[in-house]
Amino acid sequence: MQLGDATFDLGALGALSLRLVAALVLALPIGWERELASRSAGLRTFPLVALAACGYVLVALAVVGPDAEAQSRVLQGLMTGIGFIGGGAILKSKEHVHGTATAAGIWVTGAIGAAAAYGRFGIAVVLTVMAVLVLGVFGAIERRALGTRHAAEREGS
Repeated sequence: MQLGDATFDLGALGALSLRLVAALVLALPIGWERELASRSAGLRTFPLVALAACGYVLVALAVVGPDAEAQSRVLQGLMTGIGFIGGGAILKSKEHVHGTATAAGIWVTGAIGAAAAYGRFGIAVVLTVMAVLVLGVFGAIERRALGTRHAAEREGS
C-alpha cells in the first residue's frame, strides 16, 4: 500500500504492532498494582511509558538500524528521560520521602517497553513478573512490618 511518499508493509506493521501491544499488555499489571495502592501513577501512566519506550526504540531501529553504538545512545536517552518522569513521582515531606517505588516502577516499565521493541519478550515477561512481585508482595510485607513497628512505637510512648 502506498500513501504519497510513504510505503506501508502490512507484514512489518503486524510485527511492529505485536511489539507495541506486548509492551502495553505487560505494563498493565504494574499499573494496576500501583492503581490499587492509590499511587500517583497508575493504570494509564505505566502502559504509556512502556508504549513510548517501545515506540522510541522501534523508530530508532527504523532510522539508524541495528548499529550497536547508535542503539546504545537511544537507550541512554530513553533511560534518562524515563528517570526524569519517575522523578516527578517522588514527593518529599519533612520526615518522609514517598514515591520512590513508583518511580522505580516507571523506570522498569521503560525497560519492558524497550525489551518488547527488540523482540526480547522473555526479558520483558521476567521484568514484569519481578516488578509485580516486588511492588505487590514485597510491598505488602513492608506495610505489615512497618505497621507492626509503628504500633510498637505507639505502645512504647
